[in-house]
Amino acid sequence: MMIRQLKTDEFEASTSLGEYAFQYTLTPEEKEERKSRFKPEQTWGIFDGADLQAKLTILPLRTYLHGKAFDMGGIAGVATWPENRRQGHVSRLLKHALNEMKNAGQTVSFLHPFSIPFYRKFGWELYAEYKKYVIPVHKFPPKTESPGRIVRDAADLPALDSVYRSFASGYNGTLLRTEEWWKQSVLDDDGHNVIYYSADGEPQGYALYQLKDKELTCDEFVFLNEEARSALWTFFANHDSRIEQVSLKMVPVDDELPFLLPDPRVSQETVPYFMARIVDLKSLLEEYPFMRDVEVGITLKVQDAAAPWNDGVWRLSVNIDGRGEAELLETKEGAEADLTLDIQALSAILTGYKRVQTLHKAGRIQGETQKAAELDSVVPVRQTLLMDFF
Repeated sequence: MMIRQLKTDEFEASTSLGEYAFQYTLTPEEKEERKSRFKPEQTWGIFDGADLQAKLTILPLRTYLHGKAFDMGGIAGVATWPENRRQGHVSRLLKHALNEMKNAGQTVSFLHPFSIPFYRKFGWELYAEYKKYVIPVHKFPPKTESPGRIVRDAADLPALDSVYRSFASGYNGTLLRTEEWWKQSVLDDDGHNVIYYSADGEPQGYALYQLKDKELTCDEFVFLNEEARSALWTFFANHDSRIEQVSLKMVPVDDELPFLLPDPRVSQETVPYFMARIVDLKSLLEEYPFMRDVEVGITLKVQDAAAPWNDGVWRLSVNIDGRGEAELLETKEGAEADLTLDIQALSAILTGYKRVQTLHKAGRIQGETQKAAELDSVVPVRQTLLMDFF
């Protein structure tokens, strides 16, 4: 068995495996379109001779953590033929991918799990969830008059991206979207968009949505202020002769819309979504924007079986400017440290998904309460979110 990158002429083999594993069939037109975008160097496979046994793709992406952009490896398209399952192929590919991402300078990695327990075994942990609302027309927010203007189906990608960047940089774990990503992974040929421009012409909010079967389904509802939010909801309300309800997806967990509704008893659901893991702990700790005006020196015993370069006892020093220094002290299993935790728990902490003291109380971190409080004091607080899929 050999692990290597795919070649250009292996598009058909890769596509066949993907179609079988994920239960879809591409039309000839869709297949040609995908072939034109095929980047074989991003996909790694396990081969038995010339036969592709299993594969995964590493997407070179970037993500925000506390307003700072980090290189991120997006794991996608993990697939194995059924006759090749339970032979360790995916395990080998994931460990190989961690090496590749580290060498590429990707300090963190995200993936959408088919099984959360499965990927936890390899160091990934939940980091993002989202809310879903279903709001009937008679429970919409009140209509308002706005000083700006609404433009439907505008061919204004710079405006969409401007609003998105301002919004997304306020969360942890959102993607920095390129023009290519917008066109290929976000905007839907069958969907609609609407942008709200303020009185001085600045884009302040947008929504991406579809209309079908008396329902308006909104995939992204993004606003920078209450004026934009109210204007977009008034636009939705003006569809009241065509729709019975609005279904909102990918809503941030910290969204306060239900409280602002005249009647907040609407359908609400919180959905666990993507997982994250630290790829290169030393690089992440030394690039991470810790809290300023707090100095901390603490030792962490980190357990990471899939990425042994992270495994061991680390001394983390954070200076008054919020800069961290990380030194690997000891890799022996019996070494002492102030706090002991696995890479999953540390990934949840540094993405902002969970607080140190929360995990300490739950038994996911071992050590003195005071040391947990010290580490907690230097990790900024910011909500996680991801509105994309890969």
